[in-house]
Amino acid sequence: MSIRVVVADDQDLVRTGLVMILGAQPDLEVVGEAADGLEALDLATRLRPDVLLVDIRMPGLDGVEVTRRLAGPDVTDPMAVVVITTFDLDEYVLGALRAGARGFLLKDAGPELLVQAIHAAANGDALIAPNVTRRLLATFADQVPVVPSQPIDPLTEREEEVLELVAQGRTNAEIATELFVGLSTVKTHVASLMTKLGARNRVEIAMWAYGTRRVRAD
Repeated sequence: MSIRVVVADDQDLVRTGLVMILGAQPDLEVVGEAADGLEALDLATRLRPDVLLVDIRMPGLDGVEVTRRLAGPDVTDPMAVVVITTFDLDEYVLGALRAGARGFLLKDAGPELLVQAIHAAANGDALIAPNVTRRLLATFADQVPVVPSQPIDPLTEREEEVLELVAQGRTNAEIATELFVGLSTVKTHVASLMTKLGARNRVEIAMWAYGTRRVRAD
């Protein structure tokens, strides 16, 4: 089955380009386009796409607020949201991650990484542009006023290994290759980490890892 995507960007040329890139993929289907935040929120609410690709700077509502309303901590059935932007600014990325985004890309990331991010979000993974992942998650950790609580059940040695790789922005497939285990095994460990840490997605796992200083930036 095709992954259904809604694309939201206020620049017509950029939005058209994104739609063309995604529409050229055999397993992706663009089911809606929005030119501002309010339209993005309305379309996403009505169409319930598998993934919403949203620009961070838009009129009406910005991408962070759209993400918060669709995927924030208080949302019962959060949507997979990937945020895309021209601006490599810490406050944008941190705002998007706190709001519940499953991915963050710069617009110069290229078609391949864009498609990977959509697939990752649809599969419950999270992909943040490699050139910003560690620095920004580390920046987030520096801004955490209180160290996140420790899990009641301690992490196993293997879960610690998976935790570090998730915090580095690795996908399940990449983790499986590095640890020489099956994909299903990685998914089991990631699910266990979410349960133990009270995390709703991989980005929150990564935030916890940096916030507790389990993982540090280079």
